[in-house]
Amino acid sequence: MNIRRTACLLLAIFVLMAGAGFAQDDVVIDFYFPSATANDAEGIFQRYADMFQEENPGISINPVFTGSYTDTRNTILTEMQGGGAGPDVAVMLSIDLYSFAEEGYIVPAQSFIDAMADGDAYADDFFPALMANGMDEDGNIWAIPFQRSTPILYYNADLLAGAGYDSPPTNNAELVEIAQALTSDDRHGLMVPVAGGFPIWMYQSFAIAYGRNIVGDDPTEVYFNSPEAVAAVEFVRSLGTDLGVGPAGGAAWGDTPVAFLAGQAAMIYHTTGNLTRILGGADFEVGVWYLPSGPAGEDGTGYGSPTGGGNLYIFDDGSKSQAELDAIWKWVTFLSSPEIQADWGATTGYIAANASAWETEPLASLSMEYPHYLVARDQLQHAGKEFSSYATITIQGIINGTLESILTGESEDAQAAMDAAQAQIDGILADYR
Repeated sequence: MNIRRTACLLLAIFVLMAGAGFAQDDVVIDFYFPSATANDAEGIFQRYADMFQEENPGISINPVFTGSYTDTRNTILTEMQGGGAGPDVAVMLSIDLYSFAEEGYIVPAQSFIDAMADGDAYADDFFPALMANGMDEDGNIWAIPFQRSTPILYYNADLLAGAGYDSPPTNNAELVEIAQALTSDDRHGLMVPVAGGFPIWMYQSFAIAYGRNIVGDDPTEVYFNSPEAVAAVEFVRSLGTDLGVGPAGGAAWGDTPVAFLAGQAAMIYHTTGNLTRILGGADFEVGVWYLPSGPAGEDGTGYGSPTGGGNLYIFDDGSKSQAELDAIWKWVTFLSSPEIQADWGATTGYIAANASAWETEPLASLSMEYPHYLVARDQLQHAGKEFSSYATITIQGIINGTLESILTGESEDAQAAMDAAQAQIDGILADYR
C-alpha cells in the first residue's frame, strides 16, 4: 500500500476513535526495545517505567527486551504476520519506517502531534537531522527520535601525542597519515567496523564525505553506483590492503571497542552510543571527533556521517481504545521529553534528540565537564540521512552483500559490482515510482 494512502486511512481511524470517547480504567503498554551496545538497557528502561507509572496511576508499562535491532524487527514481524498483537510502542531502527508503514502496522505520530496544544513546539525541538528518518516524503512525522546516534571517531590521545600529533585528523589524508604512524605489529592504526554482514552504516560516512549520499528524500531513488559511492568503498577497502592500517575486510562491530580499550587500536569508528562505556573503561585519555571520512574540501576538512539508531513507533491496527491511545502517547512523550532525553544521553552517550535536553540536567553539567558528549551532537551539521527507501530490507540486503563482496576482495571491480547492484535496486523500486 502506498504510504500516503496508508497515512490517510490511519489518520481517519484515529479521528473516528477519538470521537468515540472510549474509556478504560487500567492500561498496559507493551514496550519492545533493543540494545546495540553494552549499556544496561533493561535496567534503564525499567527505571523509566517505574518513574512513569508513579506519575501516571492506571497505566502500566511492560518493558520487553527483544535483542538486537534486527531481532526486534523480526520478532515484531513474526508476531504481527502470525496474527498476534505485537507491541504497543517499540524502539526500532529509524530506517524501518517505510517497511512497517507499508504493511499498515504503525500509525503516524503526526496525528497525535496535531492534537497537542503545543504540537509545533514539541516537534520543532528535535534536531532536524534526527527527525529526517522519521518523516515521509510529504513531511508527515511517523516516528519520534529516541535512541539516536551517529558514528564518531574515538582516538587514543596519549598515542597521538606521543607520535607528535596534537589534534585529531580532519580529512582522510590526515586519517591515513596518523593511522600509519600509529600502526605496529600488535596495534592497528585504525579499525572501521564494516565486517560481519552490515557494512552499510559505516560505509555511508565515507559516501557522504566523498560528496554523495546513497539516499535522498525520495524513497524511490537510490544512488549506489555514483562515482562518489564507488570511490568511498575503494578507500575503505584500501585501509586493510594497500594502506595496511586496519584488518583486511574491516573489523567486526563488537570487537572494535574491545580492541580500542585493550590498546590494540589507536583509532576506531564506532557509535556515540558507546561513549559512556568507553570513557569509563579506558586507562588512557580518550579523544573523540567528527568522522574525517572524505577528501579535504575548501576548508581543509572532509567530514561526513550518517545518523543512526532507533525511533519510537506506535502500533495500532484500529482496535485500540482512545484511553489506550492516550496512554501510549503519554509514554512516547515521556520518553522523548527533555528530562528523560537528558538522562538517557548522560547515561548512555546516545545523542539527546531534542535541543532543550542539552540545557537540562544531568546532561547540561556532564557535557560541560566532558565536551566529548557534544561531538556527536555538533557533528549533525555534517550528517546525512541514514539509508532508507521503499523495500528497505531487501535493498539494504543487496547493498550490504555487494559492499561485503568488495571489501573482502571477492569482487575486485567495485564499479561493476555496484552497477549490477544498482540495476537490481532500480528494478525493485520501479514498482513504486
